[in-house]
Amino acid sequence: MMFPEYRPRRLRRNEQFRSLVRETRPAADQLIYPLFVQPGKNVREPVSSMPGVFRISVDQLGAEARECRELGLNHLLLFGLPDKKDSMGSGAHAKDGIIQRAIRELKNKAPEMMITTDVCLCEYTSHGHCGVLIDHGVDNDATLEILARIALSHARAGADMVAPSDMMDGRVAEIRQALDENNFDMVPIMSYAVKYASAFYGPFRDAAECAPQEGDRQGYQMDPANSREALREATLDLEEGADILMVKPAVAYLDIIRQLRDEFDLPVAAYHVSGEYAMIKAAAAKGWIDEKRVMAETLLSIQRAGADIIITYYAKDMARLLREGKF
Repeated sequence: MMFPEYRPRRLRRNEQFRSLVRETRPAADQLIYPLFVQPGKNVREPVSSMPGVFRISVDQLGAEARECRELGLNHLLLFGLPDKKDSMGSGAHAKDGIIQRAIRELKNKAPEMMITTDVCLCEYTSHGHCGVLIDHGVDNDATLEILARIALSHARAGADMVAPSDMMDGRVAEIRQALDENNFDMVPIMSYAVKYASAFYGPFRDAAECAPQEGDRQGYQMDPANSREALREATLDLEEGADILMVKPAVAYLDIIRQLRDEFDLPVAAYHVSGEYAMIKAAAAKGWIDEKRVMAETLLSIQRAGADIIITYYAKDMARLLREGKF
């Protein structure tokens, strides 16, 4: 059909028509809100590089969860800052570790909230790497058993889902086996299947206090130049038992999200990471952009690329916008 017979603007001329034919529809229950949990009481410490994000103590989690539920958010992703660190990250799987206490508190105060936990060592090791260091390098296979212990300790504390973010080869299979052998076969794994060695993680490392003390993570996180490798990584995690495949970061890797969506029928998650969040905040603070519109457009682009689930520090703000009917 050619102009003037076909006029696309006919269906754009008011909000009623635009909403009638809208192809992508964000919803609060597709969002996961990350939280940083730290020791202490009555703690709500701002993260300077992530305006609007806080490190909070365990006793503050109930109120946070209730606010999320009131906004229609059902899912939290927990990151922990331990009381102390050591070379093996032993606090990550301690029965009374920070995340284990956080899970129990949330299940007591907000039992309807679904809790996903980060499974990694970087926040718990004195060296800041995601695995066991041997001869100044991360030993993949020595790390696997520890990751499985972490996931199992989270499940025992009451976690609804575990999310390994370490990028060790074979960790999904190791975690799946440990969960199944201990009667946690119904706990799903949301795997950081495609996690790039990205420059967009800087503010997160401030928040979680997990920057490597030496070297970097390019030896285990993916090269940003590679896309075919993403399909290999995701295929391996699928074969090992992952239930959800995640791409991280999101905005700079929309093409990768689309590739996974086209290739696999598992749910696809995307992590709108700290640097992507902080850039919007910084530009908005300068008055250069409309923060709410840019936030909404950014999250919409991630969903449009094929993500079924979006992890974002903007989850509460986006949920408010949706509740108000402004998007």
